[in-house]
Amino acid sequence: MKKRIVCLTLAIMMTAAQVVSVSASREDELREEQAATSAQLDATYAQIDQLYSAKQQLQNEIATLDANLVNVMVSIQTLEGDISNKEADIEQTQADLQKAQNAKDKQYEAMKQRIQYLYEKGGNEAWFQMMMSADNLSDLLTKAEYTQKMYDYDRKSLEKYANTIEQVTNLGNQYQQEKSELEGMKQEYEAESVNLQTQIDTKKANSADCDNEIAYAQEMANEYANLIQEQQAEIEQLEAERIAAEEEARRQAEAEAAAAAAAAEEEAAQQEEAEQEDQTVYDEEGNEVDAEEAAENGDTVYDEEGNEVDPSEVVSSDDSSGSDDVQYDEYGNVIDSDNTVDPDDVDYSDDSSSSSSSSSSSSGSAIVDYATQFVGNPYVWGGTSLTSGADCSGFTQSVYAQFGYSLPRTSYEQQNWGTEVSYADAQPGDLICYGGHVAIYMGNGQIVHASNSQDGIKISNDATYRTILSVRRPS
Repeated sequence: MKKRIVCLTLAIMMTAAQVVSVSASREDELREEQAATSAQLDATYAQIDQLYSAKQQLQNEIATLDANLVNVMVSIQTLEGDISNKEADIEQTQADLQKAQNAKDKQYEAMKQRIQYLYEKGGNEAWFQMMMSADNLSDLLTKAEYTQKMYDYDRKSLEKYANTIEQVTNLGNQYQQEKSELEGMKQEYEAESVNLQTQIDTKKANSADCDNEIAYAQEMANEYANLIQEQQAEIEQLEAERIAAEEEARRQAEAEAAAAAAAAEEEAAQQEEAEQEDQTVYDEEGNEVDAEEAAENGDTVYDEEGNEVDPSEVVSSDDSSGSDDVQYDEYGNVIDSDNTVDPDDVDYSDDSSSSSSSSSSSSGSAIVDYATQFVGNPYVWGGTSLTSGADCSGFTQSVYAQFGYSLPRTSYEQQNWGTEVSYADAQPGDLICYGGHVAIYMGNGQIVHASNSQDGIKISNDATYRTILSVRRPS
């Protein structure tokens, strides 16, 4: 009888499972859509990281070009000062040249006047007149010597002024050449400054394009994150509805099973009563007698048809009516054969929860200690190497693998791994799941994670720096 009830209950529960299968199918579709959205979010965050890296490189190049441009402009200003100084030097040499030319001309005129004076006074006989006018030989020699000195002075003066003019002229030519060279250098630097400014303008335009692309990618990432939250909310709603439907179906199954059991018991009672009526026994004279008493006395008894029966079999058949009063749980298992336990008081929970919590805490600390030794290693998109480079989910997968845990590969799949706990109950070694990102919780609000291509594997002091979608505990 009890097996019939159990089979009926299982059949009703299987029917209830078919009722909620449509909801479960929609859940699976949503989870697949959420997985695709999460993959798009991961790809978008990777694109943002690449754009930030490209922008940083452009900014570094712009800074270098700016510094070069400043140096070129300083050089141009210095050359302009040098050219101005050369122009001043050229003007000074021209003035000096004019002075030397004037002095030469003056000296030349003086010499011509002295020569003219001698010739006008004596003509071709100037020397003869000078000797004749001399008082004595000494006076003659003195006049001759003076005249010779005067000629030597005039000649040396003219040579000196001629040399000065030549030197000043050469210096002026040198200054002109140096000025030309400085002006040529200035033109080259001015052309270089134009080239540098063009490069700076181009790279600034590229940097602005990066900003626009980053803004667009961030907008898309926000949309993907919002979509993931919406999908998660719908999944949770469907899951709650499915659980409620299963619970309602289970309750209805229990009620129908209870009704079926009551009907079966009533049918059994009626059958038993009929059997008891059929088992009425009579003595040899046809009088109805008590089967139990006849069995105790060893009397011979007969059924209604006059057939001799064993009264002990009739008694044992009557006494068996209470043997089925055994209580079962919802799965058909015997709760208490002596009817001394209330089925509502039976606790089916796992008594090992408290011990597992303490053991998970100690193993979580070991996970954290192991993970933090790779801080500073590079972030590599799609990588799983703790030393050569890993992305966020590759980092967590490789760390947990050292402790015997097999994590899925992507960040979205890892959101459904392990046992979900609240962030308020998070312990070291738990997995913190964000939109398109995962990290390992260290305790005290800290996480260790493969952040991005710029920072690599690092420790962050604020685990709530992004919206936390789920906290998963290894199980």
